[in-house]
Amino acid sequence: MTTKLHCFGESGHSYKAALTLELMGLEWEPVFVDFFNGEARSNAYRSDYNPMGEAPVMVDGDTTLSQSAVIQQYLVEKTGQFGGETKDDAREILRWQFWDNHKLSSQLGVIRFLMNYVPEEKRPEQALGFLQGRADAALQVLETHLTERDWIVGRTVTVADLTCCGYLYYPEPFGFSRDAYPAIDRWLSNIQSLDGWKHPYDLMPRAWGEEDK
Repeated sequence: MTTKLHCFGESGHSYKAALTLELMGLEWEPVFVDFFNGEARSNAYRSDYNPMGEAPVMVDGDTTLSQSAVIQQYLVEKTGQFGGETKDDAREILRWQFWDNHKLSSQLGVIRFLMNYVPEEKRPEQALGFLQGRADAALQVLETHLTERDWIVGRTVTVADLTCCGYLYYPEPFGFSRDAYPAIDRWLSNIQSLDGWKHPYDLMPRAWGEEDK
């Protein structure tokens, strides 16, 4: 049975799940969520898929899961891939997933939304400055950690990497440049070199084209 991922291309959290599915070589297909027009907040979506009103949601047979880190952990359990080599690795992966969702993706996702999908005259510049400061601090944590490492945890790729990279391949401006972070740039290239890697817009349908913004 084909796994379905309810997602949309602009969502970095959806990308974390989609990239994990793709790199694991699983049979899956994206189901477009019209997030910007309110589908995820509709009564039908909340009732059928996710009462939290968010994407992604993965449906794998009788199992329906939301939250990208939970989806990734389920897929690790299902396939035995990308879960680290030891129990210590597994705990460290979980630590980085929590950190990313609280410190990195949470800032970058909001910054990217405000800078690219909100009219300029409605952007809260003071809030953007605050968020950018927090994002820069988080990126420096990741840069320092990766300075002498190829991967975030252990000797090979894990879902810690596939979590923390979630927003960093997007082309729209959101205050991040790979040139400014050489260790992160090298690490992102490591992920891109994996068999099956794809850009988020090649994995999932987009809500917006360049002409729509």
